[in-house]
Amino acid sequence: QYVFWHSSAHVLGEALERCYSGHLCYGPPVEEGFYYDMWVPNQQHSGLGPEDLSVVENVCHSICKENQPFERLEMKKEDLLKMFAYNEFKCRIIRDKIDTPTTTVYRCGPLIDLCRGPHVRHTGCIKALSVTKCSSSYWEGRTDAETLQRVYGVSFPDPKRLKEWKHIQEEAAKRDHRKLGVEQKLFFFHELSPGSCFFLPAGAHIYNTLVSFIRSEYWKRGFQEVITPNIYNSALWEQSGHWQHYSENLFKIEVEKQTFGLKPMNCPGHCLMYAKEIRSHKELPLRFADFGVLHRNEFSGALSGLTRVRRFQQDDAHIFCREDQIKDEIKSCLDFLGHVYGLFGFSFELYLSTRPEKFMGEIEMWDRAEKVLFSSVLYPVYTK
Repeated sequence: QYVFWHSSAHVLGEALERCYSGHLCYGPPVEEGFYYDMWVPNQQHSGLGPEDLSVVENVCHSICKENQPFERLEMKKEDLLKMFAYNEFKCRIIRDKIDTPTTTVYRCGPLIDLCRGPHVRHTGCIKALSVTKCSSSYWEGRTDAETLQRVYGVSFPDPKRLKEWKHIQEEAAKRDHRKLGVEQKLFFFHELSPGSCFFLPAGAHIYNTLVSFIRSEYWKRGFQEVITPNIYNSALWEQSGHWQHYSENLFKIEVEKQTFGLKPMNCPGHCLMYAKEIRSHKELPLRFADFGVLHRNEFSGALSGLTRVRRFQQDDAHIFCREDQIKDEIKSCLDFLGHVYGLFGFSFELYLSTRPEKFMGEIEMWDRAEKVLFSSVLYPVYTK
């Protein structure tokens, strides 16, 4: 599916170049299809409407019918800079992301794009494609960078699957929580506080009922509820690494010539609480649960109902334990997850999360932690 949607993104990119002479940026496959970011020279288009999407989709269909082969080429960096001289965004990628003398590109009809591949054999393999929506985005997600047009699509190897997908989308739209929240007078959002939910009485009742349920489940499992501040001095965020790696998502406030940040997560505050006194190994594991308010400075274009917000609360917890207790604690957390999800009829998938490129701490500790995580993921989790 990844390869199929990746190839479909190239078809979309070719269509956008044909229709708008757009300067293509990034065009990856994503969980629900694919997209392509495009910058339009001289800002001729402030935004694409339904009619524009229909035109782009028709061009995509024509490209698929042409059975254009995907051809892999290897080119020198200096030649790529000359070839993409008209496109500043591609030149930035070439200069900043490519650290080898040569790299690969893929040709599909008149489109040549930076790409590692792989791809399907030719565009004719894509039998059904729909251009679904568009939105504004920023170059590499930076609000101080250029505004781009992001066009989304989805594709399948046969028209029947596309028809089924559209039916699922129509049914999902009827049950969209944003629609039901307004219709049932549960909650709403307002432009004067973007990404921050207003819970009406009925919604607040449901919310508080869920909190009471989770609170009781925490208590059964040996968690202790704590309350922590909403704002911390930047010195704490620098110590935790959030200032260096998460600064763009922090809401910052100047107070008496000092910089503070609204907390986007509870980890540093819980660490301060743990470090407040000398702890005995006999106290461990120590489990803190926190329902405090969190704020994250999400891009306005990324906000989406209750699933992507700027102000929220979560059933957040941190466990302080000895290294030899990690495996049992993870198993206990997975049992907790299985129990709660099972009650609500939810299913889930587990993925092993490993250290990022910009990790902090000693690599030996990371290696040991990842080894324990791996063995714990093999532990069967049952929803009840």
